[in-house]
Amino acid sequence: MSDDSHEQNGHENVPSRQRRRFEGISSRAYEHPADRSALVALRKLSGFDTVFKALSGLLPERSLRLLFLSDSVRVSDEQFAHLNVMLRDACYILDLEKVPPMYVNQDPQPNAMCIGLDEPIIVVTTGLVELLDEEEMRAVVGHEVGHALSGHSVYRTILLFLTSLALRVAWIPLGNLAIMAIVTALREWFRKSELSADRAGLLVGQDLRASMRGLMKIAGGNHLHEMNVDAFLAQADEYEAGGDLRDSVLKILNVLPRSHPFTTVRAAELKKWAESRDYQRIMDGHYPRRDEDRDTSVTDSFRQSAASYASDVKNSRDPLMKLVTDIAGGAGDLGGRVRRGFGGFASSGGDSPKDRRPDEDE
Repeated sequence: MSDDSHEQNGHENVPSRQRRRFEGISSRAYEHPADRSALVALRKLSGFDTVFKALSGLLPERSLRLLFLSDSVRVSDEQFAHLNVMLRDACYILDLEKVPPMYVNQDPQPNAMCIGLDEPIIVVTTGLVELLDEEEMRAVVGHEVGHALSGHSVYRTILLFLTSLALRVAWIPLGNLAIMAIVTALREWFRKSELSADRAGLLVGQDLRASMRGLMKIAGGNHLHEMNVDAFLAQADEYEAGGDLRDSVLKILNVLPRSHPFTTVRAAELKKWAESRDYQRIMDGHYPRRDEDRDTSVTDSFRQSAASYASDVKNSRDPLMKLVTDIAGGAGDLGGRVRRGFGGFASSGGDSPKDRRPDEDE
């Protein structure tokens, strides 16, 4: 441990190299506007409050903790000590006073999660521990601590339970539809919350290259010598801008069943934030603090989220988002734009010549 080591707020270990600490930081500092908007939409979903209250009282919190205690390895000074150092570092940097328990679970699939209703629990798989180097893993631990600080663990736990429940009651048509509506909304929120947690991971690791390497490894395995950050980010650019309206629809269908955004998209979003004025202000020590949270205007949060969405739609090169912009702007010849956006697919269904504009190809 470096000369920086000292005890503060119960954290005996601080980063092995000098990193900035964000005392009293509010999760609002790093939360993606889409995360907050999706959570608001989720809470307004019909029936969600009833389900949330019911499950909060029924989910076996103690059973969950006993399961990991009995069938996983708890991180401590005696077990996975290097992960314990990273966990304390992350809590120190984000000023999370109570260090959540952390477990390593035998699973070849690289994964990590923060779950729990009363108190958060962090779980990482052996596949992830074996895949990432120290700095990449530090960003992941910071990512999960960010989830804990934001209070995401409660909704993540309910999502896991409802996903399992939906499989069990699939034979009940109406019951399954009701559950899947909430599961779909939860997944939409959780995908956005991952963007927030990626930012928290960067604030903890303070090494954008390590965060990028970690995402690349999750996508392509432990073959960094065969990968290139610029080429990886170019994939995200091609994914966003390429294709026609059919591809836009397919993107939506592909992402719906997923709990996480696509890895290239996460990398591009994180790089964009790391280069933003907002990130620089946080690094300079100017950020919202937790003791100000109670005075925060909900209306202002809505406004910021709406402005962010409007900016994303306006600047997006996705064909569907361009169409949305055109509709909002009252663009003429909307029918022609839609047909051309689908690459002639609409006209191939048997449009008569009179349905076509004179300047359209046969």
